[in-house]
Amino acid sequence: MKLFEYQAKDIFKEAGIPIPNSVLIQEETMLEKALDTVKTPCVVKSQVLSGGRGKAGLVVFTKTKEDAQKETKRLFAKDLNIKHLLIEEAIDIKQEIYVSVTIDPNQASALLIVSKEGGVDIETLATERPEKIIKEPIDMRYGLMPYQASRVAYDLGFSKDITKALKNTFLKLYHIFVQYDAELVEINPLFITQDNIVVAGDGKLMIDDNSMFRQQRYEKGQTDYKSDAEYEAAQEGIPFIEFDGDIGLMCAGAGLTTTVYDLIHYEGGTIANYLEFGGPNYKKAVKSMEICLKVPSKVILVVTFGTIARADVMASGIVEAIKQLKPDRPIVTCIRGTNEKEAVNILKEAGLEPVFDTEEAVRKAVDIAKGGSK
Repeated sequence: MKLFEYQAKDIFKEAGIPIPNSVLIQEETMLEKALDTVKTPCVVKSQVLSGGRGKAGLVVFTKTKEDAQKETKRLFAKDLNIKHLLIEEAIDIKQEIYVSVTIDPNQASALLIVSKEGGVDIETLATERPEKIIKEPIDMRYGLMPYQASRVAYDLGFSKDITKALKNTFLKLYHIFVQYDAELVEINPLFITQDNIVVAGDGKLMIDDNSMFRQQRYEKGQTDYKSDAEYEAAQEGIPFIEFDGDIGLMCAGAGLTTTVYDLIHYEGGTIANYLEFGGPNYKKAVKSMEICLKVPSKVILVVTFGTIARADVMASGIVEAIKQLKPDRPIVTCIRGTNEKEAVNILKEAGLEPVFDTEEAVRKAVDIAKGGSK
């Protein structure tokens, strides 16, 4: 689960990491009161879960109250679908650095990552000048040791006071990483002010979904998902991934799904979404198709091979889904496995043409997506 910036910063503040003075607002009318606290100049920051906010114009420095009002109105426009803005004081910055704690899956350890050149171009820096990035492995049996934090802070080459503040920030950040079962906790940029104070200019925290039963402080809401389809799938407990292609995919099992992915790309097609239609979800055809229909696509491809999940039950579900939802795009079915003969009869009686070969089903779906009539 990804937290919004304001949520991450609340945690930073509780841990003793300084953050800028700020006020969270949910509508344009709240700005004036927020500015009574924050004052101008200030930064108007969209609270969204995607990266690259600055380059996308979703984080804006404003010098006057009028500028702040103008940008607040723009960012709360309906087409941007932004629910919260963080109105934050402008910091007098001397230096920006990057710091994060994350997982190193190759070494089965945590990893402290620090760079003296933080900011919006950190990804470019990692690719073009990786020597500028310090990586300190952390043995999680012992945690981030004070001597490690001191060494990394010292290697950045700042004054004694700043080095001590950075060391303490690294240790606090690691504590947050463990306390919140994080996959990543990041400050980019971490400001060093003209007064040599270390301040978290931004905040990112990603909690491992498998630990959410422990992390009951936060619960995913609709704003934590990219689309209504993702949210509905999560509410139903149906694995679902949304892409930007042409073929909506309802498929059973990871192995079969991976094969169908490859076949679609081999045939020159693209995937609009993947929805897991097998396992405990094989009786959820109506809800599954309803979710898929929320995603723009040109055809829905259903590919299953059921042993415990019966083919006739899945076929009946697909027929019922078509009757109830009246989909506005073609449906291609390749439903195989237990009680397959009954499944074929069910599909034929409903006017659907069963396909028995996965490659043939994929070719048919790709052809329809490309404007064919197969």
